[in-house]
Amino acid sequence: MRKIIQTLLSVFFLILFIMLAVIGKMQLWMGIFVVSIALSFFLGRIYCGWICPINTVLKHISWVKRKLKIPELTIPSLFRRPWLRILFLVLFIATFIFTIKSGRQIPVLPILFGVGIILTLFFPESFWHRWLCPYGTILSLSGSKAKHTVYINQESCNNCGACYRVCPAEAVKKNEYHSIMPRDCLVCMQCVDGCRQNAITYR
Repeated sequence: MRKIIQTLLSVFFLILFIMLAVIGKMQLWMGIFVVSIALSFFLGRIYCGWICPINTVLKHISWVKRKLKIPELTIPSLFRRPWLRILFLVLFIATFIFTIKSGRQIPVLPILFGVGIILTLFFPESFWHRWLCPYGTILSLSGSKAKHTVYINQESCNNCGACYRVCPAEAVKKNEYHSIMPRDCLVCMQCVDGCRQNAITYR
């Protein structure tokens, strides 16, 4: 039931995003995102896993690549530097401010949508989710304080690494036991579905 609801919601928000882009009302989408920031303090990055139209498309691209066994390029080490995420976020905010001040209609959100798709055609999803997405950078701050998170029960976990392999955002940390970092978790539930030990829950 949860997977059906999640799929229906993600498709609904994808259609809504496209409609708002077509009629030029993307400021309404920013309203949805602002509400999602507030919710992330309680529910985690629920926007990323259940609402984000970019994620909805990216996970299907990744599914096709897995089925066709299309190899992926390695993420350049330069893009794994934390300060670069902040730089992309600053540029994102600066572009929005410029758009508002100048009155020019720059399609920032549709451009991000396109960039995410193009990159994921060649690289792992995590390149976008973990290192580039300005939405994700903002939500990683509030999501790190979330009251409800995806959690691995160490007593049930056999450390097989299935969750690590399916996570699209590199949110699973490998130490003596696997654990999930709330700030990076998309709450997409792929690790929950992929765990044969039923050791992962959202609580």
